[in-house]
Formats: sequence, structure tokens, C-alpha cells
Amino acid sequence: MLLSDKYPFLTDYFTKALSASNRPLPQSILFYGNDLEAQYTLANEIARFLNCKKSKTDDCDCLNCKWIRDRSHPAVLTISKSDNKPQDDESKTVISIKQSQMIKETLVTSSEFHRVFIFCDRDDDGNICGLNSLNFQAETANSLLKIIEEPQPGVTFIFLTRYVEDVLSTIISRSQCFFVPSIQSESYDYSAIDGIFTDYYNFERKDVFDVSQKLQDLTKDISIENILQSIQNYMFTLLKKNPKNIYLIEHIKYAEDAIRQAKLGIKPINIFDDLCLKIIK
Repeated sequence: MLLSDKYPFLTDYFTKALSASNRPLPQSILFYGNDLEAQYTLANEIARFLNCKKSKTDDCDCLNCKWIRDRSHPAVLTISKSDNKPQDDESKTVISIKQSQMIKETLVTSSEFHRVFIFCDRDDDGNICGLNSLNFQAETANSLLKIIEEPQPGVTFIFLTRYVEDVLSTIISRSQCFFVPSIQSESYDYSAIDGIFTDYYNFERKDVFDVSQKLQDLTKDISIENILQSIQNYMFTLLKKNPKNIYLIEHIKYAEDAIRQAKLGIKPINIFDDLCLKIIK
């Protein structure tokens, strides 16, 4: 399957940004969502497009494209707790200050390539995982702020995470954030809210508090976290059918905010009222 088939909205955006002088590519990008492998694939494809010397198509066979597909390009570096560590770096659980210093030293010299730094985490089996406050700590993140805020031409930073809020706010404020939908075959269960919340996009504004009350009534038998997760699962199901629906990405973020509010102990009725007011127009 071509990349454009997997991520139609994102590839359309980045293709236009990479091809048009009046719409430059953001030099700091943050991808978020459940599928970290999808984010990593997309990050490497952006790096490939930036460095391609021939057709820039999915099947280009130029040397740069081959290097990037093999994860061996000298200017496209994965930065994690286990990737691209300086020899004297003994840290094992975090992206370190020494790695930050290495990146800064790398940027002192010029390069014929477009340099791309992909920040992520890995599990014990080497699988791509998301950044968070434990593996990408404030001290390291803050040490990168100047080169992110004032990047050199031909340098792009890409950060991968499950939730936007897992990354330091100063990184977020300097980056353009994109939700990456999963390309995995997943079944999202939303049976808990079936018949109450399904087809919510057809509800009218006058229905807001009625829908909110029905969701509140469900908490007699189901935890609010499960109800909110079902709501988000339903939105994910809709998004997979049509990834170009931008409003769904916003609604998923609202549902994620509601889940965090529930964990903080905010009253369910207040959470449901706020969520329904945001998404039922």
C-alpha cells in the first residue's frame, strides 16, 4: 500500500508543504496517536522526500531513498534512549544531555543532506514507543530549545508521542502537531454508548444536555473512564473510514481531555456537559 493511501490527509499536507515555497515545511513537527510505528514510518518518509535526488515517489531508487529505507542514512538519525548514543554516554533509560550536545555539535558543520532528527523511545524488544516525561526529561528537552526555535536551514526535528501532553510544553509550543491515525487493523469497541452517542454528528445543539444526561445515567453501571473510552473508540472508527475529516481529530482530542478530567476526579456531569458542548454543533 502506498503511503498516500495510508495517510491521505497528512501526505497531501506534507507534499504541498514540501513542494511550495509559500508554504514551508515546519522545522519542528510533533506526531501523536496510538500507532507509534505509523508515526515512525511517516517521519522517515518525510526525511526521504526531503533528501530524495530523483522522482520523490514511493518507489524511487536513488541512493538517499535506499539509505533511508535501510535506516542507514548519515543525516537521518533516530534519537532514543538506545539509538545514537555518544561512546561515553552511560545513560540507559533516557534521551540524555550528551545526545543533545552531540546534535548541537553535528549542526556546527554544514551538510549536503537535509538533516532530520527523529525523537522517540524504544521498548526492550526494540519497538518504537512514544516520548514522555520519563524518557525525555525537561533538562534534555530544554537544552534543545534554542536549536529548535532557531533552526538552521536544512534541519528538521520530529517528535513521536502517544499524547501531546506527554512532551514538555516548550517543545509543543515550538512544533506543529499532527495526529497520526493507526494503520493497524484494530477493532474499537464502542458498544457502551451505542444508541446514545452514535451518529452524534447529526445531533442538534438543543440535544446537548439531553445527550449529556444519558451519558451520566450510564455511570450507574459503567465507569466514566470506560464510557469516555467508548466515545473515543467510536471517533477512531469514524476517522479510519475518512481520515480527511479534520473535525474528528479535534473531537478525539476533546475526548482525550475528558478522560484526563475523569482521572482528576471532576464530576461526570460536568465532563459530559463540556464534551457535548464542544462537539455537538
